[in-house]
Amino acid sequence: MPERMDWHVESGLPPNVQGTVLTVGTFDGVHAGHRLVLERLAARAEATGLRSVLVTFEPHPLEIVNPANAPHLLTVGDEKIEVLAESRLDYLAVLPFTPTLAQYDAPTFVDAVLRERFGMRELLIGYDHGFGRGRSGDAHVLRELGAREGFGVEVVPPVIGPDGRPVSSTSIRRAIAGGDLERAEGGLGRHYGVSGVVIEGLGRGRTLGFRTINLSFPPPRKLLPPDGVYAVRVCTPLGSFGGMMNLGGRPTFDDPARSLEAHLFDTTPDLYGRRVRVDLVRRLREVRKFADAGALMEQLARDEDAARAALAEA
Repeated sequence: MPERMDWHVESGLPPNVQGTVLTVGTFDGVHAGHRLVLERLAARAEATGLRSVLVTFEPHPLEIVNPANAPHLLTVGDEKIEVLAESRLDYLAVLPFTPTLAQYDAPTFVDAVLRERFGMRELLIGYDHGFGRGRSGDAHVLRELGAREGFGVEVVPPVIGPDGRPVSSTSIRRAIAGGDLERAEGGLGRHYGVSGVVIEGLGRGRTLGFRTINLSFPPPRKLLPPDGVYAVRVCTPLGSFGGMMNLGGRPTFDDPARSLEAHLFDTTPDLYGRRVRVDLVRRLREVRKFADAGALMEQLARDEDAARAALAEA
């Protein structure tokens, strides 16, 4: 059938995929609510014999539709893909979000993109989801479209966080921006992380007795917590290591440039040029200037004790 060949070619899905159970959205952070959608998606795929597909966008739609209100992101680059790889999702499709795509109303997007391009047979969406021009494709509209066009629609209820409110990317962003890592962890179901490639530093940590790895600074759209010293867990190609990290400048050395610099406990692996993820476990203190290198070394020893204690409790 030519139409079936067309949607396989356009989507990149293998020819043996007979149809899909699909969800769509930005999925920034891949938080607990997102994971419930993905679990329901996998369950429907198993029950129907179809393949599960997540259609997401790059860049974030607001960067095109309303750049002034586009949020900083919980996951940038490959970070979202890495988290999604831990789910039971069969396929991920990343669509370029363009001004043309932004003009599609909900029926056009469903027909031209989800059905014709990705072979959608069933659609799962979060309870507050909306897509198409003006986010007009809400649950009510999509159920009507499904009934008329012959595809199933399931609306997944919210996951309620410890504060009694639905978990959302927006609430998690507020928590991280305010330095509330515990609240962010509750919504994400994991520690908040930042990824980067290990680069050459100035070697100051070695002279202080606290050798560090320096990470390339993340893209501007990546949301970072307030500057400070953090207890961290660093996930590397050589294993996972506890440590402590300075996010911010180095005022003791009159260096205001912000950086990510982590000291790993009980190991000195060669990680230059490798990509690592730093999971932020607890904020220990603010960045501050010390009288001299000796005073800084004494504080770093106290920071290490505090970080080890925080990691033991995490």
